[in-house]
Amino acid sequence: MKLAVIGGGGVRSMFLAKSIAGRAEKMGITELVFMDNNEQKLNIYGKMAREVSRRLCPFMDFVLTTDPIEAIKDADYVITTIRAGGDRMRCRDERIALNMGILGQETTGAAGFSFAMRSIPALKEYCELVKKYAKPGAMVFNFTNPAGVVSQTLRDMGYDFTYGICDAPSGMLRRFEELYGYPENHLDALCYGLNHLSFFEYINADGVDITSKIVSDDEAYKNTDLRYFDKEFLMRKQYVPNEYMYYFYNREKAVENILKAPRTRGEQIADINEKMTEELSHIDIENNFEKALEIFEYYYGLRENSYMASETGNKRESKWHFDMYAPDDGGYAGVALGIIDAKNGKSDKKIIACVPNTNNAIDFLSDTDTVEISCEIIDGKVTPIKINNVPFENREIITRVKAYERLASKAIINCDRESAADCLYLHPLVASYSLAEKLVDQYIELNKEFTGEWK
Repeated sequence: MKLAVIGGGGVRSMFLAKSIAGRAEKMGITELVFMDNNEQKLNIYGKMAREVSRRLCPFMDFVLTTDPIEAIKDADYVITTIRAGGDRMRCRDERIALNMGILGQETTGAAGFSFAMRSIPALKEYCELVKKYAKPGAMVFNFTNPAGVVSQTLRDMGYDFTYGICDAPSGMLRRFEELYGYPENHLDALCYGLNHLSFFEYINADGVDITSKIVSDDEAYKNTDLRYFDKEFLMRKQYVPNEYMYYFYNREKAVENILKAPRTRGEQIADINEKMTEELSHIDIENNFEKALEIFEYYYGLRENSYMASETGNKRESKWHFDMYAPDDGGYAGVALGIIDAKNGKSDKKIIACVPNTNNAIDFLSDTDTVEISCEIIDGKVTPIKINNVPFENREIITRVKAYERLASKAIINCDRESAADCLYLHPLVASYSLAEKLVDQYIELNKEFTGEWK
């Protein structure tokens, strides 16, 4: 089996390599190709990933390349994790929104739309290469943000072999397992909604619903991503939301906190990545991997401890360490590998992914809407599980953001300014047509190198 990663020069490449190499022999993965169009980063982070793979699974052929055709040719599966425009474009996305008093966050709302304007044209090119060069029936797992809009748009463009993946829901479940001492994949949960706007209808342990236990447990608010939420609110609601719901529940607090901070999240990441890349560029990765790992651990630890810190005022304080031999939940690679396992009949566990709303799994959305939902693999197909109990307020916000995603897809496919203004007006984190028009004009100008002319 051949697996290709488009965007293999990203700073998270070692995590991908660890997850894939750790399961390669069992899954029959014999060839792994990391491709990136940034040769400098590929020669740093790609080489670090290759060293991790060599230590964990020396029999697997690991290739680094800047040629997308070489990567995709005869691939059984493809993971896309790209950042069109790089970190600094993210900073500009966020600042344009913040300058109007609107949340700037790369996966949702205004800044997310701008990111999608760049992501989708690039992903379209890779999807065309998959159609031409990959094996028949090849699946593409997209981790490129904003995964919700990207998943909807790629499907609307006819790329029905694409699936959106995100590690936020599975990562949250893993934190609960760690909190209560359960083994990995012990909890049974039902997730529904949209990417970065999803909820758990229930979380079961040994057949017993422990949702109420979780939302009433002070330790959960200290040691898991419930730290971003108000305990009394969740105890009243009796469901567990995705961590990104913080931005919807606390919009004005998030904007205020970001504006008070010396740097946005994007600016923090850009600064950290640039310093890390500069230091690592002077290291002989292949002959001094331990030194490279020491540098990586320092800077990646800064990233982890600053996650959502500006937005929430809640900073983590822990020493971060990359242990390539320790078991892990696999992150977004784990989601993709879980789908592959289930498709090949080697697992029957539920998978949470961004897929079409087949058979009205969420009954107030259409079959062609992409949703983030718990799925089963039935007859080789990823099939969403029917959702029965959606609280009124969750139904309303999902409906509103789905309307945004539909119009965002239309706008990006057709380079249509009017649809772009309509979609941002509908998004709850913008909710103003006059501001939407100003945002769209600035984002069209910002992204014209990537999108061409809009009408």
